[in-house]
Parts: sequence; C-alpha cells; structure tokens
Amino acid sequence: MTYTVTLIPGDGIGPELAEATTTVLEATGIGFSWDRQDAGESTIEREGTPLPDRVIASIRANGVGLKGPITTPVGSGFRSVNVALRKELELYANVRPARTMAGVESRYENVDLIIVRENTEDLYAGVEHMVGPDAAESIKIITRAASQRIARYAFEYAVKNGRRKVTAVHKANIMKLSDGLFLESAQQVAAEYAGRVDFEDRIVDNMCMQLVQKPELYDVLVLPNLYGDIVSDLAAGLVGGLGVAPGANIGEKAAVFEPVHGSAPKYAGQNKANPTALILSGALMLRHLGEIDAADAVERAVRAVIAEGETTTYDLGGSAGTREFGEAVAARIRQGR
Repeated sequence: MTYTVTLIPGDGIGPELAEATTTVLEATGIGFSWDRQDAGESTIEREGTPLPDRVIASIRANGVGLKGPITTPVGSGFRSVNVALRKELELYANVRPARTMAGVESRYENVDLIIVRENTEDLYAGVEHMVGPDAAESIKIITRAASQRIARYAFEYAVKNGRRKVTAVHKANIMKLSDGLFLESAQQVAAEYAGRVDFEDRIVDNMCMQLVQKPELYDVLVLPNLYGDIVSDLAAGLVGGLGVAPGANIGEKAAVFEPVHGSAPKYAGQNKANPTALILSGALMLRHLGEIDAADAVERAVRAVIAEGETTTYDLGGSAGTREFGEAVAARIRQGR
C-alpha cells in the first residue's frame, strides 16, 4: 500500500529535516507518495500569504500531513501558520510525547509523559484587540464541548495505549468560570472511565513544580491550549530539549505531524540541525496510519543511533550532519527488516 501524504517542508532548517525524515520513513519499506506543498515565509512574496489555500486543500484531500517548522515572527508579521492549520482543519488534539533516551543528556531517567493539549480555543483563539492606545485585551474562550472532547481523547489514548492515569491541569482556583468549566468537563468524562483509568487534577503552577521534582508520578496530562503549549516545552526539557520532542495534531478528518521546535533560521542550509523530533513525528504518523511495526522500527532505530553516539548531530555531542544522521537511522531500519 502507498500512502499519499502532504509534505510541508517549512522554512529555516525545515527542508533539511524533511529530507532526512522522508529518507527514514521510506526505509521502512512502506510506500509514500509525497504531495509537497510549500508554506511559510517563502510563499508570502509569491502568493501573498504564508498559508495558501492549496495547502489546506491538499491535507483535506490526503487526510494526513507531515510538516517541518515554519517561522512565526514575534510581535508583528503574519499569524502562526501552525495555529491557522489547526483551526482550519479542526485539529483539536495536540499530542506531544516526552520520553527519556539513552545518549541524550538529561537530569532525569525513565520519564514517559504524554501531553494532550486542546488545540482550538483558549487564548490561542486569537480574539484580541487594543483597548485604547496603551492597553490590549485577549479573550480566553473555553467551551464544554471542546473541553469534553479533549478529555475524552486523553482517556481513549490512555485505554488504547495501556496508560494508567490522566491528570487534568488547570487554574480553576483563580479562573473559576473558564478553567472551572475545563475541570468540570474533565471530571464528567473521567467518571465514564472509572475503574479503567485513574484520574486526578493539578493546578498548573503546582504541576510545573511537580514535573520538575517527580515526573515519574505522572502519565497522561490533559490541558487547555496555552498551558499545554507551556507544559509540553517543560516536559521536553526533562528529556533533553525540543530537538527530541515530536508532536501530532489530530482531528476527525485529518492529522498533521510536526516537531515541537521552531525553524532556527540562522542554521538553515548548514546540514547541522538535529532531525530527531521530525523523524519521531513521522513515527507518530505511522502509528496514526496503523503501521505499528514500522513506527516501532523507526523509534528503535533512532534510539539505537543516539545511544551509540557515533553518528549524532552536534547538539547530541557528535559531528554528523542532518543528512548523515537520517541515513544512519535509515540504515539501522533496513538492517532490521
């Protein structure tokens, strides 16, 4: 079987990471037809937008996309392409695993967390405006429907993957209506899974402290959009940084897989960046497609190459380039076939 996948290389280091990742995925022996769609800074001059309609249409047609990082200017310029994709395609669940790996420097051992982040509302809905010349207002939107939907996704993920506990993260002690509704929704869904999956809740600031002190106590975390973005970066820091942090954006009709990190434009074209996060995002894509054995093979190969330390990128203590790392992972996969 051949899968047609929308490939969005991105900008900055994105195209190099995408090349390494497609090399790895093709090494599994699964057939891919890559529907390449450019987006980001490179398309603004040519098409007047960082996210042309053709990109959305391609993902809708194919049902799945693999995306490299895209630059989002801070404070000015276009709105995040990532946010726009999630909104347009109703990719309501952002899933970010964080697992320690041998060979990746970390203060922790045996961290194995799944961050499930609501992806469509909260402050990231982008409802903001100026209130006079010297003040700005952003509106936090939390709905019961979206909150229950993301909580149910977290519990279903736990059931399907043999996870033991779901923790809802919130600030309901202060934002009693908005975060209170998120917590209430999670509690209502949790009742449906009583006896199968444990449930608890944590206030977000305490959750950050708990993760730094004793991450082994936690399993699946479900959070509103903004907290999920922040806590998922914290979790990445527990396991070695954003360079090894994959991500998935899941909806009812489409899914887009991307690394958590940014586009690092100053390293573009240098064959220097670590492709691990995008490769592992590709493994998440394989799982989504039902290709479990192939996904396992990719993850094992990545872990083996990093643990050996002979063909790793500079951030992992080696001297290999992006391309060479991808080829080493691909070679390991072929050896196991």
